[in-house]
Amino acid sequence: MELRVLKYFLTVAREENITKAANLLHITQPTLSRQLMQLEEELGIKLFHRGRHNILLTEEGMLLRRRAQEIVDLTEKTEKELVHGTETVSGEISIGCGETQNMKPLCEMIAAFQEKYPEVVFHIYTAIADDVTEKLESGILDMGLLLEPVEISRYYFARMPLEEKWQALMRNDCPLAKKDRISPEDLAELPLIVAKRQSVRNLLENWFGDVAEKVRIASTCNLSHINQSIMVESGIGVALVMDFSCNNEALCLRPLEPEIVSGCVLVWKKNQAFSLAMTKFIDYVKQVK
Repeated sequence: MELRVLKYFLTVAREENITKAANLLHITQPTLSRQLMQLEEELGIKLFHRGRHNILLTEEGMLLRRRAQEIVDLTEKTEKELVHGTETVSGEISIGCGETQNMKPLCEMIAAFQEKYPEVVFHIYTAIADDVTEKLESGILDMGLLLEPVEISRYYFARMPLEEKWQALMRNDCPLAKKDRISPEDLAELPLIVAKRQSVRNLLENWFGDVAEKVRIASTCNLSHINQSIMVESGIGVALVMDFSCNNEALCLRPLEPEIVSGCVLVWKKNQAFSLAMTKFIDYVKQVK
């Protein structure tokens, strides 16, 4: 597979129209159609469902789109790192981050670093730890800001300063809103909204202890306090979340008893060759920590 053809494929997948994609790519429609058919022949699979007015991906095509985007992103990232060379500290650093209050100290480090090296551009990708570590392994991301519990044996890491305390997010008219703290027994048999990550589910199961069998999960959610707030306000259930600034007047947060406290780490791969910009930023992170 040629990189050029993968870019053609991604453009068609995005536009869902051969004519529009050909115009954007500045090639003729027959040329683009021929390239796509040759790609299908090379792979031995059908990538598109072709209609009269649009062209849609098959299941195999959706898988290729994901992998092709990773290949293109990684290639472009590598080219930029090589072009910048070693004489000046410039380039791009990509960091995957969960929703955490430790974004503030991370952003403070980034701002201070850019004062010294203004030509370094940071890209922030927000996702759960599983997605972040997957992209770290593939080389799409350089670093990850991960909420524990998380497996970090494959990474070097710097521990972030802020601890994350778990809270129960509920509507103001929920009977539990009258309590100062929420126990496992309080939540038994209530509909709950919990994190999708299995490691977090295990953490919460241990917290529930003897009443774990009575837990009723109404929904899971991977990210976004905004979405969780809407789900709670809509009456789906009580959400177990990291502490955050809740600006919804219809909702309230209550701490858990006993407390659940999670740490946060900034990680990067071991035994990895990095760009000069990334090497400098790692050194800076080590110094300020």
